[in-house]
Amino acid sequence: MCDTKRAKEIERRIRKRFGKGTMDYGLIEEGDKILVGLSGGKDSLALLHLLAERSRIHVPRISVIAAHVEMSNIPYKSDKDFLKRFCEERGIELFTAETGFDASTDTRKSPCFLCSWNRRKALFTIAQEQGCNKIALGHNMDDFLETMLMNITFQGAFSAMAPKMKMRKFHITVIRPLCLVNESDIREYATAQNYPAQIKNCPYENASNRKKMKELLQQLEALNPEARYNMWGAMSNIQSELLPPDTNIKT
Repeated sequence: MCDTKRAKEIERRIRKRFGKGTMDYGLIEEGDKILVGLSGGKDSLALLHLLAERSRIHVPRISVIAAHVEMSNIPYKSDKDFLKRFCEERGIELFTAETGFDASTDTRKSPCFLCSWNRRKALFTIAQEQGCNKIALGHNMDDFLETMLMNITFQGAFSAMAPKMKMRKFHITVIRPLCLVNESDIREYATAQNYPAQIKNCPYENASNRKKMKELLQQLEALNPEARYNMWGAMSNIQSELLPPDTNIKT
């Protein structure tokens, strides 16, 4: 539990980086109707709180709703009564849906991919039904960097996630307003706000490489406390003249 002074410092930093992310990447525009994917975890709760506050500012004028998607085959539960109260206290309408997947039907994809895709598909459906033009997801800076490390290591591609991505198939833009916020700050903020913990009992969690990438990111920061910010900067500082031309070294 952090003290009051520390809690206020963390909250100020989160608000500042949230604001910088939305401004720098043009995530919020006049007339937006934004659906927040409310998983019930610390990131999505913090994101909904910040966007609900932002919706009460006159310029640019936006509106916000929330959606909670539950997986029928994954014991990953949130307190839905708490989520309902959380939304009501902020004047946000909450929609719910349930979906699931069978990992045996597509062995080319990992269970984590199938779970994420089915959740995302349910969010797209709700967003279209409610006339939303954007979906906001609670990915923080750590998520971006861990994804980048995973893609370099396992896909051979220098890529991560985009703070703003237009999904042409669904005519919806996905935004990630917490892209500049550290996960450690959100964790402290969630503790100070007494957000309830999710019941996490995913049978595929130990098979995921993301946990290993999280540990690797921590090791890199132990080597250099500025590692995460240097890595973030590297994503927009590609010096192609100092990189080898494309070739298949496996042949």
